[in-house]
This record gives sequence, C-alpha cells and structure tokens, in this order.
Amino acid sequence: MSSNRVSLQRLWPWLLIVMMLAAGPVLASCGSAGPAATPTPTKTPRVEAPPTEAAVAAATATPTEAAAEPTATTAPTDTPAAKPTAGPSPTPVPPTPTTKPPAPPPVVGGNAVMASPDYGIQAFLWWRPEVADRDLGLIQEAGFTWVKQLFSWQDIEGAGKGQYDWANADRVVDEVEAHHLKLIVRVSQDPDRPFWAGNPPDNAGHFADFLAAVASRYAGRIQAYQVWNEPNLAREWGGKRPDPAGYARMLQMSYKAIKGIDPNALVITAGMAPTGTDTDEAMPDIKFYEQLYQAMGGDSTGYFDLLGVHAAGYAAAPEVSPDETAANKAKYGGERFFAFRHVEDVRAVMERYGDQGKRIAILEFGWTTDNRPGSPYYWHGAGAGISEALKGQYLERAFRYAREHWTPWIGLMTVIYMPDRDWTKDQEQYYWSVIGPGYPELFLRDAYVILCIYLNDLRGQKCPYVPPG
Repeated sequence: MSSNRVSLQRLWPWLLIVMMLAAGPVLASCGSAGPAATPTPTKTPRVEAPPTEAAVAAATATPTEAAAEPTATTAPTDTPAAKPTAGPSPTPVPPTPTTKPPAPPPVVGGNAVMASPDYGIQAFLWWRPEVADRDLGLIQEAGFTWVKQLFSWQDIEGAGKGQYDWANADRVVDEVEAHHLKLIVRVSQDPDRPFWAGNPPDNAGHFADFLAAVASRYAGRIQAYQVWNEPNLAREWGGKRPDPAGYARMLQMSYKAIKGIDPNALVITAGMAPTGTDTDEAMPDIKFYEQLYQAMGGDSTGYFDLLGVHAAGYAAAPEVSPDETAANKAKYGGERFFAFRHVEDVRAVMERYGDQGKRIAILEFGWTTDNRPGSPYYWHGAGAGISEALKGQYLERAFRYAREHWTPWIGLMTVIYMPDRDWTKDQEQYYWSVIGPGYPELFLRDAYVILCIYLNDLRGQKCPYVPPG
C-alpha cells in the first residue's frame, strides 16, 4: 500500500498536466467569439482623368475607357459587429468598434444662395427698359430662378477712372428684383472697344477698383459675379497669348475687392471657351484650368467660390460622353469638348487638385439650330438635325442629367439666350436663342415652351404657355 501511494504521488503531477492539455480545446470553445471583420465600404468612382494636351488637340482622338459618372458621395452605413457568444465569464467581451472612413469635404460656396442644380438664362436687359421688363416676365413665368446680364466695364466707367454712369445698371438691378429673380453679372471688358484702362492683365488693379465700386453700390442685390469671359482666347485677353497665371492674379484681386464689401456675394471664375487649339490665339480649356490651379498653388481659397464652365452641346445629345464624341469624328467632331458632359473633364481637374468641396457653375450652355449652309455652326446645328423642338428636348434632358448625376457639385446652369431684340438671321446668336428676337411682337419657340413646362412642373406649377389641347 505504501509503495502504491508513493507511485501515485509521483505520477499525480503528470496526470494533472495531461488532463489540462485534454481540456484546453473544450474550454476554448466555451469562450467569447471575437467580432467579425467590418467590410471596407465601396468607394465612389472618380471621373476619369482627361486626356493629355496632345490627345485633346488631335483631330481624331483614340477612345479611352468610359468615364465613370460622378455621383454624390454618401457616408457608408456602419456594419454592426457580430455579437459575442455567451461564455463562462459574467463580463461580456465588447465588440471592436467600426471605424468610419473620413467624410468627404462638404460642398461649400453656394448652398445658401444656389441650389444643385439651379436654373438660369442669359438675357440682354441693358438698353431698352420695355424689352427688359417683358423678357424678365417671360424668364420668371418659365420657372427660371436666375438671370445673367453683362455689366460691360466700358458702359459704366468708360469716361475715365472713377467716372461712373450707373443709370442702366440701376434700372437692371431694380427690374430683376421686381421680378423676384437672382442676378449674376458678367463683369468684363469689350475687347472691340478702345479703353482708357488698357488690357489684361495689366489693368487688373483698375478692374478690382471697378468691382469694388459695383459691389459697394449693389451690396446684397447682386448675388453672383462672373469675373471676365473666356480668358483662354487671345481676343478676350488684349490680343496676347492666354495667360492662366495672369488671370489668377486678376481673379485674386477681384475676389478680395468684392468680398471685402459684400462677403455674401458669390465669386465665379470666367467660363473657358471649349477648344483644343493651342497657339498664341487660344489655349485648350483643360490646359488653362490645369495651369490656373498651378498658379493658385493648388488651392483656390481666396480666388473664387465656384468654377465657371462653358458647356455647349454641339451635335451630341446631352447624355453622350466625351469618349463618344472623341471617337466619332464624322458624327460628333472628334473631340472631347464637343460633348455637354465635357463638364466632367473639368470636374476631374478640380478633384485632382483636391477642390471637390467647391461647385461648378455652367455659365453658358445650349444647342444651335443654325441652318445657314455656309455657317461654321451648320455642322452641329441644322446639319446635325437640331430643330427648335430637339433643342428644347436637349436642354430639358441636360437639366435632368445634371439632377441625376452631378448633384451636389453642380450649381447654376445658364441657358443661352433670351435674345437681343435686334438680332437677325445673319447672326449666329439668333439660332441659339429660346425665343425669336423682336418687340413688341413675341416669337415663342418650342425650346422656351418645353423648358417652361419642365421647370414649372418641378415646382408643381403649370406653364402659362402650354399649347391648347
């Protein structure tokens, strides 16, 4: 017996070790389960980067992979972690918290004043009060909320430094307010008229002084300023080669002048002429935007609130991508900028420089019905089958496309034009307009009526010009 007790005493530690090893998996199976891994949220695709300068300038561009349609970035829903399995411990094991990805920068510089999208049209209100009153009534009845008007520097300060003629400007601002519309003014210099202030960019100081005078007189009454027009063309830049750095300096001085007096006014860059030409006469619009951002050091703070763009549709329907227009020269012209959606190429430049927190304002867009066989506009007007009815449908579809694909980064979209009363069929502007020129006669075109029905329908109202039946 004593020998057996000794043997058991010697074997007992070894038996205990074997029992613990055997019980380990069983005990582990009773413990708390760890939290499930949280799946990585899918990222919103970015717009494809635009082609190189050489590709834009080429007569026939090689089609590339289709650009992804930009969509509003939504914060992903948190995925709940798996609940811990009950175990012997009275204290549950807490799940690992799910980490949200960084939120995208908020869209700024227009939310309080400008919807996404918002609806405007360019008009000619300067010289004839009776025509201006009639046209503003038509703009209001059609459901537009903004009107764009040129404030030519020469027309106000043409007599000399500090010598202002405010008569027409005062009337325009009064009439726009009376029709409960918001006003965007394009402030620029008429390149065809000699002027005491000289040419850009050397006149930027005088121009900033002029803008300060305008802002002082109309603080709170002009909602947005467009600074200059198409500086990527030599004819708009004093006959000199376009200079993005020079325009950046002008833009910064203009922004400071306006915001120092009317901080709530929106400052919008000029829209660039869509072009692939790269000579002393013109610079491709994408190249100009790129170099503008480089001149700003990649940071647009203190330069503008919204980036201005021009977006004519040429021969293509509004849904046609820049890839398609570049790939089909015979039908669409063979360049990316022959698409209304070329706006997405400009947006890609903004995103590349981290400026996705600001909006784009389309300062001009439309389609022409030009039916003059010798006109340079014929090929994308009547030559492409663009009628007044189709023009109206394309304008409506452009608004719809922007609502569905470009919110929240699209701001004001400005249709061209409510015409100058004196335009004739010999002028290209005649064919872009949504009504026919004339007064007191009213020549409504299909494009106006189609837009009137669409914009009123958005507000649950009825267009007063719906055809009977």
